[in-house]
Amino acid sequence: MTAGDVAAAAGVSLATVDRVLNRRPGVREATVRAVQDAVERLGFRKDLFAANLARSRQYRFRFLLPHLPQNSFMQSVRREVELAALRGLDERITVSSNDYAAFDPKALAQQLAACRHDGTMGVAVVAVDAPEVRDAIARVAADDIAVLTLVSDVTPSRRARFIGPDNIAAGRVGASLLGRFAGGRRGRILTVAGRMTLRDHAERRLGFAQVIERDFPDLGLLPVAEGLDDGAVTKPLVAAALREVPDLIGVYSMGAGNRGIVAAIEEAGRARDVIAIGHELTPFMREALLSGTFDAAINQDASDEVRRAVRTLKALADGQADYQPDPIRIDIYMRDNLP
Repeated sequence: MTAGDVAAAAGVSLATVDRVLNRRPGVREATVRAVQDAVERLGFRKDLFAANLARSRQYRFRFLLPHLPQNSFMQSVRREVELAALRGLDERITVSSNDYAAFDPKALAQQLAACRHDGTMGVAVVAVDAPEVRDAIARVAADDIAVLTLVSDVTPSRRARFIGPDNIAAGRVGASLLGRFAGGRRGRILTVAGRMTLRDHAERRLGFAQVIERDFPDLGLLPVAEGLDDGAVTKPLVAAALREVPDLIGVYSMGAGNRGIVAAIEEAGRARDVIAIGHELTPFMREALLSGTFDAAINQDASDEVRRAVRTLKALADGQADYQPDPIRIDIYMRDNLP
């Protein structure tokens, strides 16, 4: 079925069908309805490949991801980028990815600089919040290459959009859950980050602290432990807190490294009295929820984020400067509502 068939069925010109399908102005409402009725009646599906081919348009988008092979969530993001590369073939969209050394702003800045000279039309980056990265983003944007931050933001910067959840709100949710689970107990809480130079972790800690201080004055916060999103690093940090802080009653994990947290809590025999709240419903987190060592997980959908990143990059490449993606929602999972 072609646009010409739609034009014949609606009794209009092919140019009018094109204007209606692409939502351009200048078409009477009755004509718009006639074209839409013909589209529905004929089961017409716009051939995006053909449309882009006619414009000789080839899109090239790049994802820059931290090298964190032990981070299950980042591995899921990587898999979704690979799937996006396959889906993009129908629309003449080439999607590729590059790794950079995790937590290293200079390495990320170098990857961003390379995108200025290889034909990339848009970049989505899981960012480190550092001056070198902000400067590199500004240089890429000055070359009219759209830069999106994905999962973790950089501000202030010239990035075009942020694709990710409201991490301050996510931190507040974590505090509300932990505080209510505490049931009036007094004690202290350990917060565990990958690195506080990751803006998503810093924002989660901010939101968490706001709610603890406002609503749960009997709970105190220990200094942030930075576990580099690595269970081997995280485990001794949590074990030391369990050993040295007698009134430790809760752990809030703002990133990865949850294998180390689970191991430390279980080896200390504290799985039933230490409240643990974390992020991302990875296969390991699922098992931790089922066993009861973790009490709740705050999740973001990696597949949704990658899809929205590609759609946003394409819209910006097509000149839709006012395009705004929908926000990424957060979901709360406990052992009783696991999908």
